[in-house]
Amino acid sequence: MSGGGVIDVKLPEEDEERRRQRKLEEALEVKSLRRIISAYLNYPEAAEEDVKRYEQSFRKLPPSHKALLSHYPLKFKKLRRCISMNSYFIFAMLQAFDPPLDMSQDMDICEDSHVSHTHYDNQSDGRNVCSGHSTSSSGRMCCSKGDHADCNEQSKVVETAKEMTTNEEEETEGPIEYKTASCPGKLENREETNQSCSNDFTDSNGNASSPACDWLDPSIQLNVPLADVDKVRCIIRNIVRDWAAEGKTERDQCYKPILEELDALFPNRSKESPPACLVPGAGLGRLALEISHLGFISQGNEFSYYMMICSSFILNHTETAGEWNIYPWIHSNCNSLSDSDQLRPVSIPDIHPASAGITEGFSMCGGDFVEVYSDPSQVGAWDAVVTCFFIDTAHNIVEYIEIISRILKDGGVDLYGQEDEMSIELSLEDVKRVALHYGFEFEKEKTIETTYTTNPRSMMQNRYFTAFWTMRKKSVTIVEQAAP
Repeated sequence: MSGGGVIDVKLPEEDEERRRQRKLEEALEVKSLRRIISAYLNYPEAAEEDVKRYEQSFRKLPPSHKALLSHYPLKFKKLRRCISMNSYFIFAMLQAFDPPLDMSQDMDICEDSHVSHTHYDNQSDGRNVCSGHSTSSSGRMCCSKGDHADCNEQSKVVETAKEMTTNEEEETEGPIEYKTASCPGKLENREETNQSCSNDFTDSNGNASSPACDWLDPSIQLNVPLADVDKVRCIIRNIVRDWAAEGKTERDQCYKPILEELDALFPNRSKESPPACLVPGAGLGRLALEISHLGFISQGNEFSYYMMICSSFILNHTETAGEWNIYPWIHSNCNSLSDSDQLRPVSIPDIHPASAGITEGFSMCGGDFVEVYSDPSQVGAWDAVVTCFFIDTAHNIVEYIEIISRILKDGGVDLYGQEDEMSIELSLEDVKRVALHYGFEFEKEKTIETTYTTNPRSMMQNRYFTAFWTMRKKSVTIVEQAAP
């Protein structure tokens, strides 16, 4: 070139490196998702091992002691039936799940990787999946409309959750629909819990699509530690909290004060332009749905695939209230008043989500709260942010509060329920001090006594004294004037 210019020819190599990195990250996420799926699939075997241990202990008793507990063999038989019913629900849930990634891709790419394995199957960060959190390599899930879709629009959802809306005029008619295809229909035989989905199906437009459930093939399942299966048992208890009549007491303790406060803070809600409320750490989605029912644009944000797979099934694939029976208390032999208490069924869901009268715009967004809502498009996007058993799970609570302050409109409110005892990094006093620093004013504060996924008939009840408050974000002008 004249003029001594130099052409940089390294750009194609850099592009190739970025593509390789994306492929590697996707492979890591597939491996992580396989581990979570495998934890669900390994539930029956792990539960059966428990029953075998119970039987072994019983056989070691002297004959005279066995005679006093002669009903135990029948109890073991009942336990196996309960496990079978739980397994049927789990397999039906997995068959309805439309994986966001190609689950058949080769995992050898992961073996020699130097990329940090901080993906979401590794729960070693101390956060409890019962509260609905795990880690991910990418921080968010792929968008439902192509790689470059806007994950942050309030009317859209990210990846697995897909966009879920209903027509106000047909609130009691159809289910909340996913954008992409999933395995059609229900299992034809409830006894055949291992039945797999058909190899061929079509999407809502009649286009042929690759099977969503090929990943159920045993050849791609992983052996997972028992700790992963324990997370599945925890999810089953969470279902009771959010989607059973038996969980109403806990919901009234935690969700009802939030719903009543939102109703009071936004008394003149407009159907044409409803206020927008974000629910980070939405878990199985009940609180976000109830907020939508109040007349808000409501978006639940959840990071745990354990939670997302289950919530999407309940929200989108249940056809009637009480459609399923699960047995959430069978995995604890302690503190039961009677065997019937331990073995009792719980019907779910207590309401049909698609008939709940939700507001158009209700969605569930899968991804890391920090990464998804740090996007510039989120600044000042929300009228309210509701957290319930969420903020205290953060690695950095200050970062959470900073982001909440950023995404709230001036005058927007933050409704907060935190367990002081579970705050890892900051005391409750320090959390409040940080909130004041980021421009919040306290309007209301009280303590609420509650339980969390507790068996209401258990002789042992763990209770929490949670902090509940309402804070309002000051306007930028007021914050600037107050600054030294």
